[in-house]
Amino acid sequence: MSVSWNPWHGCRKISEGCRHCYVYRQDALHERDSREVVRTAAFGLPVRRSRDGRFRIPPGERVYTCFTSDFLVEEADGWRAEAWEMMRLRRDLEFFFITKRIGRLREQLPPDWGDGYENVTVGCTVENQAAADLRLPLFLETPLRHRVIVCAPLLERIDLTPWLGPAVGEVSAGGESGNDARPCDFAWVLALRGQCTAAGVPFTFHQTGARFVKEGRLYRIRREHQHAQARKAGIDYRPER
Repeated sequence: MSVSWNPWHGCRKISEGCRHCYVYRQDALHERDSREVVRTAAFGLPVRRSRDGRFRIPPGERVYTCFTSDFLVEEADGWRAEAWEMMRLRRDLEFFFITKRIGRLREQLPPDWGDGYENVTVGCTVENQAAADLRLPLFLETPLRHRVIVCAPLLERIDLTPWLGPAVGEVSAGGESGNDARPCDFAWVLALRGQCTAAGVPFTFHQTGARFVKEGRLYRIRREHQHAQARKAGIDYRPER
């Protein structure tokens, strides 16, 4: 089971992967400025209780955190300590967030972080080789219990070999969604899978994207089918432990 928790909303574009951000697309439908970062009404969701005293989010759920912003966006610096505290209090939940601002993480960690909270997984997004070369060394230098490399939107062939090893829990790859999506080539996805199998790192192909290239042919895939089509490829990899 999983729950979405967006303690704040809005973000600023900082790299090529942000160009066709889905949050900007959705906000534009409602004439909302995605560059404005605001604390949401759902801020305290993880610690809210029902009338009977039980937490509204029951133990064991995976909480997808800050997927309409970036957990490390600068405008949220004043709220982040409270968010960390809720994660610390709800150690019976698994929190997962992704970020393009991995260089800010170390300075934003809570005082009792140590090697990381056992119930927090951080995903570092890399959309091209330049992003991988910049972000992944910082990612591996930051104390974390659980790391995921998220190659999405995958915009070109990427070599992750220098950073794959026991410290990386998974690599996940996916194409770009939306009418203006840039193509994702299946050959790039297979190349990532090959790097992961060689290193013994789990791999997931989570989304084809709207424009998917396979063996030189371009396929246009509707949003509601992009996850299912990725699963149909049958290329996810889980090494034997």
